[in-house]
Amino acid sequence: GCQIIHPPRDGGIRYRGLTPEEVQSVRFLPFDYEIEYVCRPDREIVGPKVRKCQRDGTWTAMAHPSRCLRTCPKMHLSLENGRVVPRGLERVPVEGTWAEYSCEPGFRLVGSARSNCTKLGRWSHPKPVCEREPPRGEPGGKAVHVGALFPMSGGWPGGQACLPAVQMALEDVNRRADILPDYELRLIHHDSKCDPGQATKFLYELLYNDPIKIILMPGCSSVSTLVAEAARMWNLIVLSYGSSSPALSNRQRFPTFFRTHPSATLHNPTRVQLFKKWGWTKIATIQQTTEVFTSTLDDLAQRVKEAGLEITFRQSFFSDPAAPVRNLKRQDARIIVGLFYETEARKVFCEVYKEKLYGKKYVWFLIGWYADNWFRIKDPAINCTEAEMAEAVEGHVTTEIVMLNPENTRSISNMTSQEFIEKLQKRLGKNPEETGGFQEAPLAYDAIWALALALNKTSAELVKKGLRLEDFNYNNKNITDEIYRALNSSAFEGVSGHVVFDASGSRMAWTLIEQLQGGVYKKIGYYDSTKDNLSWYNNDRWIGGSPPADYTKVITTFRFLSQKLFISVSVLASLGIVLAVVCLAFNIYNGHVRYIQNSQPYLNNMTAVGCTLALAAVFPLGLDGYHIGPGMFPFVCQARLWLLGLGFSLAYGSMFTKIWWVHTVFTKKEEKKEKRKTLEPWKLYATVGLLVGLDVVTLVVWQIVDPLHRTIEEFTKEEPKTDLDVSILPQLEHCSSTKMNTWLGIFYGFKGLLLLLGIFLAYETKSVSTEKINDHRAVGMAIYNVAVLCLITAPVTMILSSQQDAAFAFAALAVVFSSYITLVVLFVPKMRRLITRGEWQSEQQDTMKTGSSTNNNEEEKSRLLEKENRELEKIIAEKEERVSELRQQLKDRQQLRSRRRPSNPSRENSDNNHFPPGLGAPPAAPPGGGGGGTTGPPFYQPNLPLVRCLVSEQAEKLGRGNCDGSRVHLLYK
Repeated sequence: GCQIIHPPRDGGIRYRGLTPEEVQSVRFLPFDYEIEYVCRPDREIVGPKVRKCQRDGTWTAMAHPSRCLRTCPKMHLSLENGRVVPRGLERVPVEGTWAEYSCEPGFRLVGSARSNCTKLGRWSHPKPVCEREPPRGEPGGKAVHVGALFPMSGGWPGGQACLPAVQMALEDVNRRADILPDYELRLIHHDSKCDPGQATKFLYELLYNDPIKIILMPGCSSVSTLVAEAARMWNLIVLSYGSSSPALSNRQRFPTFFRTHPSATLHNPTRVQLFKKWGWTKIATIQQTTEVFTSTLDDLAQRVKEAGLEITFRQSFFSDPAAPVRNLKRQDARIIVGLFYETEARKVFCEVYKEKLYGKKYVWFLIGWYADNWFRIKDPAINCTEAEMAEAVEGHVTTEIVMLNPENTRSISNMTSQEFIEKLQKRLGKNPEETGGFQEAPLAYDAIWALALALNKTSAELVKKGLRLEDFNYNNKNITDEIYRALNSSAFEGVSGHVVFDASGSRMAWTLIEQLQGGVYKKIGYYDSTKDNLSWYNNDRWIGGSPPADYTKVITTFRFLSQKLFISVSVLASLGIVLAVVCLAFNIYNGHVRYIQNSQPYLNNMTAVGCTLALAAVFPLGLDGYHIGPGMFPFVCQARLWLLGLGFSLAYGSMFTKIWWVHTVFTKKEEKKEKRKTLEPWKLYATVGLLVGLDVVTLVVWQIVDPLHRTIEEFTKEEPKTDLDVSILPQLEHCSSTKMNTWLGIFYGFKGLLLLLGIFLAYETKSVSTEKINDHRAVGMAIYNVAVLCLITAPVTMILSSQQDAAFAFAALAVVFSSYITLVVLFVPKMRRLITRGEWQSEQQDTMKTGSSTNNNEEEKSRLLEKENRELEKIIAEKEERVSELRQQLKDRQQLRSRRRPSNPSRENSDNNHFPPGLGAPPAAPPGGGGGGTTGPPFYQPNLPLVRCLVSEQAEKLGRGNCDGSRVHLLYK
């Protein structure tokens, strides 16, 4: 096989049938294998393009190297009225080749007779032209030179078509005997590349090298700005064929400037008219940072403002449009005006494709002077395919100055616009869509005719003053003024239409409106800004069927509470209210029963009423915009607050009052406890009233100072499930006030302290028993449940406030469960006791017999028993201290005897019989125990013969008596 060879510089090798990974791992290729050389864009392979592996292990034609060389434009290989002899080239002109030029008989060569293709891909000299020689026997016309700068490449390569159009115009003018009969216009031109720096170099070559130029003709706006600003110093008129910058309309800055290309601001009235036609009010823009586009955009902003429209977003870039395009996408720009040169347009729309900023939701407005296939031209600066670019640009609208007379009338050159186009295409010899500046070529052609007519008129005026055109120099301002006046008054029919200049030297023209439909530009209308007349063809076509909206329409939708959840919780709350009413009725009906009376029934009634109010608050908690209008919302907010606040204060406040009273009585010192044994109900009611009063004062102040009102919370916009050009903005209604957090802090802080204090008091009194409030243990259990639920629910509902279903479920169920637990724990045991024991009957009979004195006698007996039991506790404590002292004395005596003499069991036993009066014998040592010093059980029960054994119903409740005649055991609860 043959060894793999290296590719040429700026080129590569295509290995057929092999992947790049396989190529890296292979060193030899088999016999008869073929490789193909490929080059980078703008380069051509010179030498064998294909090599084949031979049997001897060598590649074919290795004596002839293959190189990738830069190519030069082919237009230099054709010469009208002349011949071109290419040298050293095979298929296309590449670096190192050259062309030799000669003219046909009757023509003379103007320019270099030879031009070389350089390593930079450019010809060493401008393309020469063959000019017709004057007839024999007649003197040749005096040469009047025109200095021109044509951009053959760069941001706008308009010179590719404008230069041939200018050459055509010069030929036509010089043939006319009635125009400048004694003179011949000659062109001296350079390639400015649409670069001001390059143009500066060529401008000074034109000014400082002979012959003298009577006029200058730049192309690009950036180059024209430079040339026009400098030309006034040389008393030169500047006539541009391709400048659209609005800044060039400044007569003070550019006093000698004219242009056959209308100002770019002429696009803006057309754009504004289209915005109005399609009902768009929000416009976004993106521009290349050059003076022409900046000033155009400033003018557009002013016109948009005057029309009552708005530029909502404005972006600019110097060379990389990626970030501005992303910003347009992020800002939801829909109607976008793009101002940039053709090369930058390809970069922009490659980024547009990547960001998906195209399609039925978007409309782009571009400049109409790009080549028709500008988006299909291969550009190494972008990484998008032709199909991707075509997809991104589909449907965009262009506004373009009418540069070709739409009517089939003959111009001053005796040609119609269509005849001019045909002649130009023949001269170009290639597809016009691939030729830069083809659309502006009629303007360049008419620029020469405007110059010729102005010079012809100037020549006649100069004769009256004894001057001639050949007398012109850069210091002769008189001739410049005459040329200025002649140009300023120009008016003729050209191939581009009626040519006339306004006061600023700009061309006045119609505007053509086109749309890219199916990859082809279609005319959809014309606009005459001077008459504000829009001619419409009604053939505009949109991807979505109609013009898109200029912004994403936002549909606001409210998030309402789930009705299933609301109904379910409402049913539970309703049942809870029924239960509270039943409990309240039971408590009122059985208020005369002693067991009910000892539970402080009025406080229990307040608890039932409070639970009823709290359960009623569930209904306004679930009311939202689904049920009520915005006007009723503040009343619902107040209802929520008042019902919850008063319900909590009544229900929890009454329970808190009970447990607080029990703790106060049974945890104080004996002397204070005795004073508080007598329960005064009005103090309990006053405590509840104080808690309720604090709530009422707080709520009234809150409602007056900072009342609750309806507020709207907005969420992140959502895309609809259907493919609609809208976005959904979810909203949620809240009850709020200006300083909501402050009021909630006060309210929650006070209630939280009550809850924590209630838990503490319930824990402290869990082992206390009292007849005054016989249900305080049930109250403690209810406080535990209510406190835990409230302390958990309050912060959770604040966190979940944006989730209406979860917040309502937590708050409402906490209220429902708290109320249910409170009612069940407080009232159900009472109902069960009265029903199962029948106590309400016996109590009713006893009351009928003995009256109300029975209850008072029983309470008095209970107090006497409690007092007697306390006295017994003191006596037992004193006896225990005395026994401990005697046992210690006995132990000391036994130790003293054991030191004096040996141990005598009989003696010791006899000693045990001599105890002090009133004390029994000490208990025997446990089996297996040691000798002396071993003590008895830790508790020594003394003889208490004088203790009385009291047995009664109240004693059974307070303790349990066990009497054996001489000993008494009292077990206290």
